[in-house]
Amino acid sequence: MLEPDKNPNPALLVDPPWLLRVLGAKIASRAVQNDRLASLRAAAEKKRQADGRDHEVLYFHQLDDPYSHLTAQVVGAFAARYSIRLQPHLIRATGGTAQPEQEKLAIWARRDCELIAPHFGLQFPDSATVVPDPAVQESALLALAGIGTEEFLSRIETISTDLWAGRLTQPGPSSAQSAQAELDAGSAKLAKLNHYSGATFFYEGEWYWGVDRLFHLEQRLRDLGACKDPDAPYLVERPTMDLNGVDASGLDLHFYPSLNSPYTSIIFDRTITMAEACQINLHHKPVLPMIMRGVPAPAAKQRYILFDTKREADFFGVPFGPLVSPIGTPTRRAYSLLPWAKNQGKDVALLSKLLSYAWAQGKGLHKPANLRAAVEEVGLDWEQASSRLGTEDWKSITEQYQTEMVEMMGLWGVPSYKVSGPRGEQDLEVWGQDRLWLVAAEIRKRAELRGPHAESPRS
Repeated sequence: MLEPDKNPNPALLVDPPWLLRVLGAKIASRAVQNDRLASLRAAAEKKRQADGRDHEVLYFHQLDDPYSHLTAQVVGAFAARYSIRLQPHLIRATGGTAQPEQEKLAIWARRDCELIAPHFGLQFPDSATVVPDPAVQESALLALAGIGTEEFLSRIETISTDLWAGRLTQPGPSSAQSAQAELDAGSAKLAKLNHYSGATFFYEGEWYWGVDRLFHLEQRLRDLGACKDPDAPYLVERPTMDLNGVDASGLDLHFYPSLNSPYTSIIFDRTITMAEACQINLHHKPVLPMIMRGVPAPAAKQRYILFDTKREADFFGVPFGPLVSPIGTPTRRAYSLLPWAKNQGKDVALLSKLLSYAWAQGKGLHKPANLRAAVEEVGLDWEQASSRLGTEDWKSITEQYQTEMVEMMGLWGVPSYKVSGPRGEQDLEVWGQDRLWLVAAEIRKRAELRGPHAESPRS
């Protein structure tokens, strides 16, 4: 289904009226301005010093979360390298609107962690199930509950490894009842701080998720002079993309972006540039935003995504903000132009321009003048475009793309990617702007496997 008949998200969120869209844009644009973010950090540091507090970092560990297992392998080294007081908390899966697809999430997280672990120099057991056996989870919980921070840091990697390998662990000092109470307390602490995921660090007002975002926290602490070895590399560095000299013309890349996705906005052009550089066969398959597809979007998650996108955009030197969300009618109107633009070889260029307008230039696509300007900037005729606005042939196409991504690939977020070929190789299917490096690594591997004279997967 393209859009659900009864969307669980409020109508004001799916199709905001003009005034709410404008007010939301002003608030969000101000929130991601560099001067404001710098001011918030400076104020937090000033208050920390005035309170006489150490650099206090909270870490939330979820035993049955694969990302927490990867983080368990570096959290001890992290605490040792920085002059911080780390406070670990054990938590349960959040569920609910924050994690609405728990079964799919568990399957995806297990698969994703196995894929990325070797690139980060970490381990994930090949034999691990999607979720560890409940009895083994209980033994791991009893081994960790009630112990101090130093003992937690010294034991967490071994206990987590045993857990995911299916091995029982010798219980610690806590009873089952007190261990469950510790889980409840940690989960309540996470909720009070307005977050929803395990494998997360919290430091002075900002969240950092797992090994993927740890380097952002490391850099912040380095800027504050809290690193004991400033010349050392990050504990977990973001893998680089290198497709120099790669001919991937025999492979296929299916790319599922969305116009209302902040993450898509900062990776769209890099994806296209990468695809053009290696000559891979690109299949551009825009889908509707998650909110319009009925995936819940609680305020805490929206805030985190906004700030995380800004942090990632700055890292890559990509503009982000000012912004005006194109959710609802502007997205539908824009998508109605894509089949027509595709017939002229301009659908990719048009979506790129629309993303830039919405997320980097603050030009609201609810305004006809801005939509027209975007169309004309990519060399398309507005008079022809205006005759296509509101047509519905895009709906069946977009629904097909969504079925592929959600039902066939088991993914629901954007941007998503699928790498296919050479013949006989299982498709690589991944989700997230922070997996483009993995897509690139897979393209290089498959192109080298295919060789210069191999048969095209489509022949």
